[in-house]
Amino acid sequence: MLSEERIILMTRMASYERGEGRENVKIGNYFRADYIALHVLKAVVCAIISFGILFGLYMLCNIEEFLEDLYKMDLLAFAREVLTYLAVMVGGYAVLTYIVCTWRYARAKKSLKCYYHNLKKLNSLYQDGQ
Repeated sequence: MLSEERIILMTRMASYERGEGRENVKIGNYFRADYIALHVLKAVVCAIISFGILFGLYMLCNIEEFLEDLYKMDLLAFAREVLTYLAVMVGGYAVLTYIVCTWRYARAKKSLKCYYHNLKKLNSLYQDGQ
C-alpha cells in the first residue's frame, strides 16, 4: 500500500542525500576535533606557502632597493619583521579557519541529526504499515 506521508518523506530525504547531505555525511564521519585539526593544518600549510609566494614577489619587485640597502640594514631585525608578518598571517588564517570549520561541523551535525530522525520516522511508518 502506498502512503502519501512515506512518499513525501522519502522524496525529501532523497533530495537531501543528493544535495547538501553528501557533504554533511563526509563531515559527519569525522570526530569534531579531527575534522577541525585537519582543516586548520591544511590552512596553516597553505598560508605558509602563500606567504612565501607573496614575499618572493615582493622581494622580486623591490630587489634593487633591497640590494642597495643590504649592507646598511640590520638583517636580524629584517628577519624578525618578516617572521612577525608570517606569524600574524598564519595565526589569523588559522583562527579564521578554526571558526569556519567549527561552524560547518555544528551545522552538518545538526542537519544529520534531523536526517537520522527522519530515517527513524520512516522506519516506524513502515513498521506501522505491516
